Order: sequence, then structure tokens, then C-alpha cells
Amino acid sequence: MTTEIAAPRTTPWTWRGPALLVYAVLFALGVVLIGVPTDPFQLFVWLWLATIAYNVRAPWRNHLAFPRDWWPAFALLVLYLYSRGLSDEVISMPVHWTMPIRFDEWLGGGTLPTQHLQDALCASPCTSSTPPRWYDEVLTTVYFTHFVAGLTLAVVLWLRDRAMWVPWMRRYVVINFAALVIYVLYPMAPPWLAAKEGYIAERLPRLTGRGWDDLGLGGFHVVLAKVGNPVAAMPSLHGGLAMLIALYGIARLRSAWRWILLVYPVLMGIALVYYAEHYVIDILAGWALAGLVMIGCAVWESRRSGGGAPLRQPDVQSPQRDR
Repeated sequence: MTTEIAAPRTTPWTWRGPALLVYAVLFALGVVLIGVPTDPFQLFVWLWLATIAYNVRAPWRNHLAFPRDWWPAFALLVLYLYSRGLSDEVISMPVHWTMPIRFDEWLGGGTLPTQHLQDALCASPCTSSTPPRWYDEVLTTVYFTHFVAGLTLAVVLWLRDRAMWVPWMRRYVVINFAALVIYVLYPMAPPWLAAKEGYIAERLPRLTGRGWDDLGLGGFHVVLAKVGNPVAAMPSLHGGLAMLIALYGIARLRSAWRWILLVYPVLMGIALVYYAEHYVIDILAGWALAGLVMIGCAVWESRRSGGGAPLRQPDVQSPQRDR
């Protein structure tokens, strides 16, 4: 009598690991050959592919849940992106140049904090051709995370708990459009542009991509400038979104280590001031906006749920897991 030996049963992780590895390689190749994905169209495709890799053995009909759930937020983000580029033309408001300069000079004891950082971290004088240091790679990477961190968090929540995904997407969309309204009503020039136009006597080169120069990706911020609005600086959405991610994590997590999340907006703020992308006052305004969005959304959710705990969305069936 022979004993039949059953073949080992495959698990989701058996396929998920290789699929995610292939995805990571393709993403890296895309960054090198095509460029850094910084617009909603590219990000939508890459994020959808990430969910497919994560649930690689799920039926294709399950993968269609992603565009079905995400298209409203995606449409709003596309509207935001292109409205931001035109925000200085919607209403003919004067561009503000000197107010942030005076505030930051007061804060820096007569010298702009950007000048202090560039003298200390770049060179004195600092130029765009000054060789980057190791921390430039860190700070440029932190700067770039602005374009992917919020939506990556959204994908993780969408895969794990749709009831938590909806509140986060609400906050993410609200902070973008709240900033857009301010850009329309209060256009303000960033430090690098003010220095270029002669409002700042010191030379303040825009150093944003210098940390990735060795990879040939240092010009990604120039590509962004073709779509963005150069006078949409107040508040800093880079700083605001980084703080929003930190505050959301602190509010949802219970570990004492959750406070370390505040390192992220601090590093983002240092990068933005050092690279002459924003004044300190822009970043403080972005942080304040993040706090207001967290409070406002929490109050709205609480009232909608009848005054009890913040609204928890009804469970939505997640994509079928591999069997």
C-alpha cells in the first residue's frame, strides 16, 4: 500500500514576495528611464500595480475594485493639480514678496534661516554647482516623499481596512483644496524666486534636487515647476502634508513610539528651508493647516455619527485574498 504525499499548499506569501519584488524592480526602472512619478496619472497606475502585486493571485474582477473606489479621489486630485497651476490667474491678486522675508529675518536675527542653513550645510557662498553632501541625499529623498507618502499610506489603509482609508482620504483631499483656496487669495513667492527677482540681497540658489544629482534625477523639481504655480508658497503643502501624516499616525496608533513620527515634518521643514523652497513662516502655516484639517474632519465625522465617536465607515469587502 502506497502513501500519497500531498503537494505543499501555496500561500499568498509564496506569490506575494516575488510579485512585490518584480514590482519594485519595474518601479525603479521606471524612475530611471521615464522619471520620478510626480503627477496623479502616473501615481494612480503605480499604486494600482502595487495592489495587484500584493494580491497577485486574486481574480481580476477583484483588482477592478481599486479604480472603482479610487476614481472620485483621483478626479479631485487631478482637478487640484491643474487648478493649482492656474491659481494665480483665477483672481488677479498681487503677489506677496516682502512679508515672509521680514518675518524670517526677524526669526533668524537679521539673516534668513535659509541663508544660515546654506552657509552651514552647503558652502559659503553656496552655489548650485557645489558638490552635494551625504545629507543632501537624505533631504532630497524626504522632499520627494511628499508626492508619494500620502497616497502610499492610503493604499496601505485600503488594503488593510477600508473603514480607515475613507477618513484618511478625506483629510488628504481637504488639505489639498484648503491650500488651493489660500494660493488663490494669497499668492506668495518662495525664497528662490524672491532672490532671483532681487527682493533678497543674498544669493539663494534652489538646491532641491542636488541630493539625486549623482543618479541623474536631480532635475525632477524643474519638471514639477512646469505644472505647478511658482507663487503657491503659502502655506507649504509639503510641510502641511508631512505634519498631517504624522498627526494622523499619532492619533491612530497607541504605542509610545508614535511620537517619533514628528521627525518626518521636522526633516521636511529643514529640507524646504535649506533648499530655498519655502520660508519658515510657510512651513508653520502648513503645520497649522494640518492641525485645523485634523480637528475639522474629526468634528465633522463626530457630528455626522450623532455626536459619539468619530465616524467609522461601514465595512466594505476587501479584495479577495489568495487562498
